[in-house]
Amino acid sequence: MTVFTARRSAAVLRDSARKPTPEELREVPWLDRLTDAERERALEALVVGEAEPGDYICRIGRPVTYWFGLVDGLLKMSNDESQGPAITFTGVAPGGWFGEGTVLKHEQYRYNIQALRRSRVAGLPVATFDWLVDHSLGFNRFVMLQLNERLGQFIAAREIDRLNSPDLRVARNLAALFHPLLSPSVGGSLRITQQELAYLVGLSRQRTNEALSTLERLGWIRVEYGGVKVLDLQALRSGQIDAPSLG
Repeated sequence: MTVFTARRSAAVLRDSARKPTPEELREVPWLDRLTDAERERALEALVVGEAEPGDYICRIGRPVTYWFGLVDGLLKMSNDESQGPAITFTGVAPGGWFGEGTVLKHEQYRYNIQALRRSRVAGLPVATFDWLVDHSLGFNRFVMLQLNERLGQFIAAREIDRLNSPDLRVARNLAALFHPLLSPSVGGSLRITQQELAYLVGLSRQRTNEALSTLERLGWIRVEYGGVKVLDLQALRSGQIDAPSLG
């Protein structure tokens, strides 16, 4: 089942989406900020579906229909390659909700969100999002915090683009995926392949692997089977690497 992709109509989306399970609801970080009445309203509207690798959850120029959250999997936010060089703005890790700025303004998407692997995506319809903004203080606080953290994330992304060190680019991108507020379900370990990380960073798989080895030698991360464990998040965010270690 493939839902929440730009290639499917709203009618198909409604027909194929399902209600979230209790386990999936526990991964929605803003539900516990709602009153009982607000939570009931949200639960009536929330849906979950599967996106296959390569599927678009959001696509440039399409009207906003849902506020999205990633239950499980890995997504990337990028520009339209047909308009110039491919640029990946950020990755979206489990627990992350995204697109609130577009939903608030009821605009068309200015970026693509694409699944890097099979992913479970939750969606809150725009009408319910608007209702919660109008009625829920707790929801408003969550959305404002999201917007503030997202702004900081994109400022950091601009700085990452200017880094000449591939090792630091990998470090900063990893730090973004482990953001405790924007990716609350990740914890200390993230399931990600070297190829997936290479897509997000914009480096070759070989160079990404070299950077991971460097970061592991520094004691910032530990490379595990099928993923990465962070040992020093602050170092990933702001640490420096001496030139000789860059290889």
